[in-house]
Amino acid sequence: MSAAPSTEFLAALHDYQPLVRRVCRLYCQDADDRQDLFQEIVLQLWRAWPRYVPRPDVKLSTWLYRIALNVAISNLRQRTRRPASVGLESDVARHLAQPSEASAYEPEETAALYRAIDRLSDVDKAFVLLYLEDRPYDEMADILGITQNNVRVKMHRVQEKLRKQLVHS
Repeated sequence: MSAAPSTEFLAALHDYQPLVRRVCRLYCQDADDRQDLFQEIVLQLWRAWPRYVPRPDVKLSTWLYRIALNVAISNLRQRTRRPASVGLESDVARHLAQPSEASAYEPEETAALYRAIDRLSDVDKAFVLLYLEDRPYDEMADILGITQNNVRVKMHRVQEKLRKQLVHS
């Protein structure tokens, strides 16, 4: 097994845990799946941490987003390829649910928005997440590996898709 996590890694994970949880919420509807995805993202961040080199032109959040989104999209693709398993509900599992998880009592508007987002493609979901995080277009371009102009065009298209879905739902 690898060495104990470094202080820097733990501090970064603490600071950016809400970011990782939002990625999980966007790509997983089930609380257990969100927790599994969160753990997988943390594992992949830990594995990649020794290769992370702080640079003035790349924010730590950009690096974290890129890994989190790649893991989330890969995880989603794996889940769609295998048949769904039926999990057992238990008082222990409900008791261990993270307090920062979205509540079952979300306002209807929020629930409708998440349903609309869930119908988007994996890549479109990434645009929505970054938009909701108020990430500037230059950072979105870095995270997604495309040009700023392409980000603007795709973001406009995603917003139109969401508007149409919300009007027709």
